[in-house]
Amino acid sequence: QVRLVESGGGLVQTGDSLTLSCAASEATLDVFVMTWFRQAPGKEREFVAAMNWKDGATYYHRSVQGRFTISRDNAKSTLYLQMNSLNPRDTAVYYCAAAKFYSGSYYRTDNYDYWGQGTQVTVSS
Repeated sequence: QVRLVESGGGLVQTGDSLTLSCAASEATLDVFVMTWFRQAPGKEREFVAAMNWKDGATYYHRSVQGRFTISRDNAKSTLYLQMNSLNPRDTAVYYCAAAKFYSGSYYRTDNYDYWGQGTQVTVSS
């Protein structure tokens, strides 16, 4: 059982930057993909960015393309999300998730096996 722990959330102003971290409990992480999702109040959880853990390929939602960067530190089994030019629409609880196998889509939450507890990001105007 892989345990994921997010950190780095907080309250920032429009235009600020923030970096989220997701630390996995296993030193050698045997998963296919790790992904950031977010959930705003009253809305469904939505895909933000993903990294294929095997080859490092990255994928972004169009709303964050060019502003957010997903990266990893293999030695620390840690996933990051660098968020720049934040705006109030980015306010949400951010979750990291991991899938053991590819199930046809990075975007579906039900394709993921492991989830973190989430970290709150609030962007004030």
